[in-house]
Amino acid sequence: QVQLVESGGGLVQAGDSLRLSCASSERSFSTYTVGWFRQAPGKERELVAGISRSGDSTYYSDSVKGRFTISRDNAKNTVYLQTNSLKGEDTAVYRCAAHRRLGEPIDKIPVYDYWGRGTQVTVSS
Repeated sequence: QVQLVESGGGLVQAGDSLRLSCASSERSFSTYTVGWFRQAPGKERELVAGISRSGDSTYYSDSVKGRFTISRDNAKNTVYLQTNSLKGEDTAVYRCAAHRRLGEPIDKIPVYDYWGRGTQVTVSS
């Protein structure tokens, strides 16, 4: 069972930045595709960013493109989500998820097997 732990959330003002981290103790974490999801109260879960195993391919939703950047440090078994120019509508619980299904596109949501508990991001406007 792959365990994922998110950190870095908090309460910020509109226009501020946060760097979220998704850490795993899984020794083969570099073989997992990782995605960052968010869900606000009353809204559907949204995949906002994803990154391939090697980090050479990424995905961003239109709602965050140009403001968020996903990256990974496989030596540290950690995936990051740099969030800039935060807006009120970015307020949500952010969760990372991972899978190791070869050949599946980064933005195919149902294939993500392992999930963290999430970190709250609240943006005051």
